[in-house]
Amino acid sequence: MDRYLRNDVMSVQESIVNHVEYTMARNRYQFDDFEAYNAAAFSVRDRLIESWNDTQQYFREKSPKRVYYMSMEFLMGRSLLNSLYNLDIKPQYTEALRQLGYELETLVDKERDAALGNGGLGRLASCFLDSMATQDLPAWGYGIRYQYGMFRQTVNDGFQHEHPDYWLNFGNPWEIERPYISYPIKFYGGVEKQIIDGHEVNKWVGGEDISAVAYDNPIPGWNTPTTINLRLWSAKPSREFDLESFNTGDYVQAILAKQRAETISSVLYPDDRTYQGKELRLKQQYFMVSATIQDIIRRYLVNHDSFDEFPNQVAVQLNDTHPSLAIPELLRLLIDEHGLSDTKAWEITSKVFSFTNHTVLVDALEKWPVDLLEKVLPRHMQIIYEINWKFISDLSQKRGEDFALFGRTSIIEETTEGKLVRMAHLAMVGCHTVNGVAEVHSELLKTRMFPDFYELAPEKFQNKTNGVTQRRWLAFSNPALRDLISSKLGGDSWIRELDMLHDLDKYAEDPEFQAQWRAIKLENKKKLTKLIEEKTGTVVSPNALFDIQVKRIHEYKRQLLNVFSVIHRYNKIKAATPEERKEMVPRVVVIGGKAAPGYDMAKRIIKLVCAVGEKVNNDPDVGDLLKLVFIPDYNVSSAEVIVPAAELSQHISTAGTEASGTSNMKFAMNGCLIIGTMDGSNVEIAEEIGKRNMFIFGANSADVPILRSERARFKPPPEFDGIVEQIRGGAFDWADFLNPVCDAVHGGADYYLLANDFEDYIRAQDLVDETYKDQAKWTTMSIKSTAGSGKFSSDRTIREYAKDIWGIEPCRRPEPGNPR
Repeated sequence: MDRYLRNDVMSVQESIVNHVEYTMARNRYQFDDFEAYNAAAFSVRDRLIESWNDTQQYFREKSPKRVYYMSMEFLMGRSLLNSLYNLDIKPQYTEALRQLGYELETLVDKERDAALGNGGLGRLASCFLDSMATQDLPAWGYGIRYQYGMFRQTVNDGFQHEHPDYWLNFGNPWEIERPYISYPIKFYGGVEKQIIDGHEVNKWVGGEDISAVAYDNPIPGWNTPTTINLRLWSAKPSREFDLESFNTGDYVQAILAKQRAETISSVLYPDDRTYQGKELRLKQQYFMVSATIQDIIRRYLVNHDSFDEFPNQVAVQLNDTHPSLAIPELLRLLIDEHGLSDTKAWEITSKVFSFTNHTVLVDALEKWPVDLLEKVLPRHMQIIYEINWKFISDLSQKRGEDFALFGRTSIIEETTEGKLVRMAHLAMVGCHTVNGVAEVHSELLKTRMFPDFYELAPEKFQNKTNGVTQRRWLAFSNPALRDLISSKLGGDSWIRELDMLHDLDKYAEDPEFQAQWRAIKLENKKKLTKLIEEKTGTVVSPNALFDIQVKRIHEYKRQLLNVFSVIHRYNKIKAATPEERKEMVPRVVVIGGKAAPGYDMAKRIIKLVCAVGEKVNNDPDVGDLLKLVFIPDYNVSSAEVIVPAAELSQHISTAGTEASGTSNMKFAMNGCLIIGTMDGSNVEIAEEIGKRNMFIFGANSADVPILRSERARFKPPPEFDGIVEQIRGGAFDWADFLNPVCDAVHGGADYYLLANDFEDYIRAQDLVDETYKDQAKWTTMSIKSTAGSGKFSSDRTIREYAKDIWGIEPCRRPEPGNPR
């Protein structure tokens, strides 16, 4: 553009007020906070669109190789503050709104979190987009525009309830609908042989047709003119309304097609315990990959008249196995729609895709029944068989008739209940690179998950340790700490080059710096006390140690071990004399996270957390010495308050069960100390900040299989058994409902080894108390935690992906002609 919108206070005010009147058709002299938020958001979006259009035009002119990041989740959080910071216009908007009679902080709270993800997978994808933009990479993200997200969690009487998350009810000012960018998506039908130009070809015919409509979301980088795109697909009927059926009196049929289509993009991860749920989830995955691959091909063909350069122009990253159907879909489009030979199409496809695995358990790998795939995607099942035949044929030439090896590596798994398609094996065969997300995890891929594939093609395997964006998770969510860090590091350059945090190490024992550090933490804790009271009604003291475990509720993450330690602490307080209680460290334990709707045990664990909290929080003997709260509907916005306030964060999964984990990185960046096992990225965090600045406990991953085999003969610590019996005996009420929780960790069951790690965990917790009493020592460890976090920036991760896997270079456009 020749000229950009101006960003002085008067111009910003004019932009906001014009949107009130002309976009929202409201009175410019009288509008409420929600309307002010929307007007401000539209105003910021105008500036994003300027940058987005110029970025995309520059990419078109330079024609660099692009990367396309495909993920079923993008847990974006709120956009207003993030965009203002990245565009470096927050002061102007703060003042412009103040003069209009509005507070920016108030308007920020009017924004709903975008309900496009569940947990770490989606948040990682969002951090990656932020880093791609900041690194000036020619990149796009692709996903689904879920109408209701996963679910909105409420907790009533300790029980989780799931509700639709109506985040789009009042519109989303950040997205740009592209009704003219729409692709046909087919399901069901059959495959016919047809003769075209003298060649026999397969054609997918009949079935059900819907449309995928694009919605674009600009993603700005920090301190750069680059703005990239997240394109989300919404499912629509191929015909908006069946007027013929309606006019003949079949009113139900007229709307059923519309409902069937729109269901596909309604809910993230529909419950797949039923056949219908499995079918819907499969259709979701194909819907996303088909629209995306069609869009990528369309963009490529704008500047090319053959597919010879496709691998040199296109890199596609599959975020876990959910998008693996992109491999047969690209083959189908190249062969069936564009007339390439099978050989040429496979040569292209095998050079385009790379795959990130996020799983550490073989049993958790995604598989689809062959009969379901044949029904929903008949042509793709045919192609998958062909891929598998080629793979096994090539393997037999290298290894001979090793049928055991064929069975272990085949994409098709034969079971007593029928044939299954192993989606991870499809990705292994069809991708040029596979990576784990932490050093420990990547080794497990080679030794436990895919040893045969590693032996066959060791060059395919890489490690790319995850990271998080320091902009949202430190600079923007913890502005006081950002300012303190910048004052010592000579400016804000560390926000782009996080390794500069190492220079904080020299201030770790400086009393004046420590006092400033503690004061910032206290203010952040006061903000969290308000959130806790607002969300739970429980009043907690900001002077207590804030102990946090917020993540998806799952047995392997061992929230149950945390609750057992709370009961242990409660018992100690009850048994202590008044004088002994004076020496105890007050603690506020915060747990948050969602249980999958069909995960009964996780829901029972939430109930136990709430039941123990109800008992502890209302015991006059305990007072402020111990509080346990469960924060409902944990999301990105909650995390932006919780993470800066945390002093201790629990990452206590059974060793060998967590692929990486990224919340530990966010907490460590903000000077929170970690108590955890040597699992996932905890191992690398310990290497960077030092084990002496963490509280490590528990069995290592090599010992876990042995301990499991011996678990039936293992005698749990008496105190562990005593806690189990307390729960069974009704000390926290709901004994019958909580009995299955006790059964899962008692009597030789205990798959996640809570009893084995219990005593060492309590030892680590006692060390936490002892260390916290020495505030100078605790603060030194806290500062060193932040100083050692440089490696865990998603900027570093993305640079490694770009160089080692995607083969792409930064493509930074020139600064705009009129500086803002």
